[in-house]
Amino acid sequence: MTDPGYSTSALGAVRVDGRPVWSNATGVADLASGRPADPRGAFRIGSATKTFVATTLLQLVGEHRLGLDDRLETLLPGAVPNSGTITVRQLLDHTSGVADYTQDPAFAFDDTWLTGGRYTSYRLRDLVDLANKYPPAFAPGQDWQYSNTNYILAGMIIEKLTGHSWNDEVTRRIIRPLRLTGTRMPGDFPFIPGPHAHGYLKSAAGPVDVTVLNPSMAGSAGGGISTAADLTAFLDALLGGRLLRPAELAAMKQTSTHGEGRTYGLGLQRLDLPCGEFWGHAGGIPGYSTMMLASPDGRREFAANTTFYDAPDENAANAAWHRVTATALCGAPAAAAGPALARTTP
Repeated sequence: MTDPGYSTSALGAVRVDGRPVWSNATGVADLASGRPADPRGAFRIGSATKTFVATTLLQLVGEHRLGLDDRLETLLPGAVPNSGTITVRQLLDHTSGVADYTQDPAFAFDDTWLTGGRYTSYRLRDLVDLANKYPPAFAPGQDWQYSNTNYILAGMIIEKLTGHSWNDEVTRRIIRPLRLTGTRMPGDFPFIPGPHAHGYLKSAAGPVDVTVLNPSMAGSAGGGISTAADLTAFLDALLGGRLLRPAELAAMKQTSTHGEGRTYGLGLQRLDLPCGEFWGHAGGIPGYSTMMLASPDGRREFAANTTFYDAPDENAANAAWHRVTATALCGAPAAAAGPALARTTP
């Protein structure tokens, strides 16, 4: 499941009909000790956090606290350019045109970031302010571009409507009810609790351990921590209809008509495999790469993480991900169709 040229560890889990049927890990949890990776270990999930945040916001839609076609200006006045025409739906499906704050040099993951930047604490408002240094990518609704700022704004909307932090609201509405004991939305706490594999970045001197970082750099766009078992349980509940009403769950699967957006709904990505379509989300944050996918009815789920830090051949790395994913979800090795579910931080 792992190639030492690409990663130090990989782990995954499969759930079928609500029951865990397989979990495994390969490689080492850290290079210093060489201790084996633990299939139950926690990891940073990066943008897979977006599905938790979108689900929370859609629960609020189901409670009539807001509508998907509400304008951002009515919720967060003056937050970003074009807020008077951007809708909540456009934030969640990345058709808002809002600039991505991660283009800022503060997130270059260079020596400056390694020695100090990775410990910086950010408020959600700080990340939006960074995004506002750059012009919108396009007029709202006219194109598709993945922007982490969209989900920072979604987190801010959750906080505005509930009076609670986005972290607490996701915990109250999803993590606690589903008893996801390995899942946390940690704010600015820099450590990963419990057993976990270390994450590394490539440098001229070799791999650099980046396990400890301040996840507020990703916030509601990618700051979460989870386990493979918890992610499969989450997708089981979500796609099985236990977290959202039918109308909101259907809305999650309504994709954009623009470019890559044809496989992106509201916090859910679609991957087409020979045995059918699957929904979930990928995530990347320095040192960690995550994938979670499930059948549309929530009967079969797969989640995996690798401490991926070097890809001499990116196409080969993506092909390896596809083989593992197709085997886990289709039950036999197969070549995946459609785009790779891989995202850079968060």
